[in-house]
Amino acid sequence: MTEWWKNAVVYQIYPKSFKDSNGDGIGDLDGITEKLDYLNDLGVNVIWINPIYCSPMADNGYDISDYYRVNPIFGCNEDMERLLAEAGKRNIKILLDLVVNHCSDEHPWFQKAVADPDCEEAGYFYFKTTSDGKAPNNWRSNFGGSVWSQLPDQRWYYHTFSSKQPDLNWENPKLREKIYDMINWWLDKGVAGFRIDAITFIKKDLTFASRETGDGHLYPIENLTDYPGIDAFLSELKEKTFSRYDCMTVAEAPGVGEKTFRSYAGKDGFFSMIFDFNWENMEGETDKSDTAAVDRWKDKIFQSQKFTYKNGWSGVFLENHDQSRCANKFLEEKCRNYSSITALAVLYFFLYGTPFIYQGQEIGMRNALWKNIDEMDDLRAKGMYYEAIERNDDPDKVLKYFEELGRDNARTPMQWNDNANAGFTEGTPWMKVNENYPAINVAEQEQNPSSILSFYKKVTRLRRDPKYRETFAEGSFSPLYENIPALIAYTRKRDVQTITVIVNFKNECQAIPSVNGKCILNNNDSLLTKENRLLLQPYQAIVFAD
Repeated sequence: MTEWWKNAVVYQIYPKSFKDSNGDGIGDLDGITEKLDYLNDLGVNVIWINPIYCSPMADNGYDISDYYRVNPIFGCNEDMERLLAEAGKRNIKILLDLVVNHCSDEHPWFQKAVADPDCEEAGYFYFKTTSDGKAPNNWRSNFGGSVWSQLPDQRWYYHTFSSKQPDLNWENPKLREKIYDMINWWLDKGVAGFRIDAITFIKKDLTFASRETGDGHLYPIENLTDYPGIDAFLSELKEKTFSRYDCMTVAEAPGVGEKTFRSYAGKDGFFSMIFDFNWENMEGETDKSDTAAVDRWKDKIFQSQKFTYKNGWSGVFLENHDQSRCANKFLEEKCRNYSSITALAVLYFFLYGTPFIYQGQEIGMRNALWKNIDEMDDLRAKGMYYEAIERNDDPDKVLKYFEELGRDNARTPMQWNDNANAGFTEGTPWMKVNENYPAINVAEQEQNPSSILSFYKKVTRLRRDPKYRETFAEGSFSPLYENIPALIAYTRKRDVQTITVIVNFKNECQAIPSVNGKCILNNNDSLLTKENRLLLQPYQAIVFAD
């Protein structure tokens, strides 16, 4: 029997920026409840909500101070219960973000640990003292600077990310039991599962030895993910929580390669799936419309898909809260239009894996224009910007990088209509609204049967159509026409059914051999053939079934 989450279409909500219901400028749970009919009409059946727990919001909720209570800026626990109930009426399931590599420095556990080095909670974190008063090693955090910060009593504590996010010590069995109790509490409340944040960081190199870098800079902690011994933690996590429920779990698991993929996302893996980061951007490609650049990207997609089909399951996506907008990531400015953006949708939505849509992706939202670093909210961007200044490097290079690829690009408020603040809030939005909202918004596209939003509705319904969904969930993956430049094509086969996906990722026409089957989706009004050839228009995307 096919697991339910293989037939899911997931919509990711960044709650702070989705819909504000009370005019305080911050999105909230009641705003999500208000838009459930919109999401139901879009065709999604699972919603993943970024962290809504109590937090000082140093890193937009990924610094949790109370795992059991909703942050007042988003509402209260009763609002969450109402959201779960209303979503259930529409057959929509809710996933929460699970952040257990670290917590907030304002969490009571850490506060107790700071006050009393000998208390039980002190064992929930990594503390070190050094004879010379210097940091214990030369490791660099993911947000810039050292992974170590010092307390007034001279102890150093470890943080993979911000100093406001002390890492939890998974070596401590008492700490692990506290985490399992919390997870089961939410699952008992009716949550359908979790997206698990930064899980490959929970196992550390306990020698904490410095690493050679060659250039004298700090050693990037990104290279210490999926560390040996992590499997014992993840096996216990699954056994004491997830395996007791019919839930969906998707792990953010950087560092997991082909050798360990089955352990994470195979038939009996730790999680239902992990996100496929192997092809989620074209970073480094200066000319994204260049045929060679497209073909390099195509090779990454095909290589990943051929492996995943044989070894497990993945979450496939174009955007998330940590990425820039897909129109900017994958398309040159001159090529950003209805055809190219809908071609991207077709390209990834029928791959082997569960498709995720990020809020605003379905209307083609774009990166914002950032004037300076002060306009940005991202801790990582600011940390690396000021670190560059300290190193006498050029901070403008950092700013340019984050203008194109920074996380804030996905965090600007959702564009609902062309009213003030894009209909997101009646107050002052917590982050600036993208200036293009009068042209790109939900209200305008809902009235237009030829809009990007209308096309996304066709895509989601096809992905969940009872006639085809088992082929999408269980069917084999095979590349097609691999040698045709800038053509990304593949088949999904199950029993006697074959579904063929054809995407011309070229801003010009090209002819390919004709494809058997009935056209069941087309982002172009025409379907042209000549002398047993299929004549594809620029960025035309077609799905056939036989």
